[in-house]
Amino acid sequence: MSERLIDTCMKKYFLALLALAAALPGMAQQDQYKWAGFNRYAQSDAEIKARAVAPVAVFIGNSITEGWVRVRPAFFESNNYVGRGISGQTTPQFLSRFRADVIELRPRVAVIGGGINDMAEKVGTYNADLTFGNICSMAELARINGITPVLTSVLPAALIPWNKELVWNPSWIAEMNARIKAYAAARGIAYVDYYAKMEDGKQGLIAEYTYDGVHVTAAGYAVMEALVQAAIDKALDR
Repeated sequence: MSERLIDTCMKKYFLALLALAAALPGMAQQDQYKWAGFNRYAQSDAEIKARAVAPVAVFIGNSITEGWVRVRPAFFESNNYVGRGISGQTTPQFLSRFRADVIELRPRVAVIGGGINDMAEKVGTYNADLTFGNICSMAELARINGITPVLTSVLPAALIPWNKELVWNPSWIAEMNARIKAYAAARGIAYVDYYAKMEDGKQGLIAEYTYDGVHVTAAGYAVMEALVQAAIDKALDR
């Protein structure tokens, strides 16, 4: 790997850590380990690390990833995939636990998808540059550790039903997806465009694919599985 790429990675990583450090004082004395969700998968991570065979892929994400494992467990079990989604989490939280929940499991592929909770302002005012930087940092950390990253689009959402006070702008999603796609193309990273296949023409999810405008039904997950499976297979050259 070139010194320039490593330098870029480290700069983005430290910027993300600085942003995280700035956010911590405003968390009302929350335990930072609880905030990041380190305990959520600690036991399962230990069991996986003790196995002779490492996972083929680890999916890190939010409630959409967590729900995927619950609704369609056979997809993960039959392919030796591992889900590491935590409901409500944002990209700085993903980045904080990326080593524990992804790198240390030694997968061949890391599927990185998130951003909707950043936009929904789960942990403060949305900053597109910081969200994008967190996604880039995870991809670069994966590569440095010999893991092939696969980046995914943010799913469409015409509204955020749980935050009535939020002045929602669904175009944030398309803008972020364009940045992720361009970044992936420039660095030879696979990009999975869920948005293009699941958007209803009005910046929302197709009705069949969601039960609340944000979260995904079994039918929606089936679409996602076909897309991400193809990307993983291509990344593994099989």
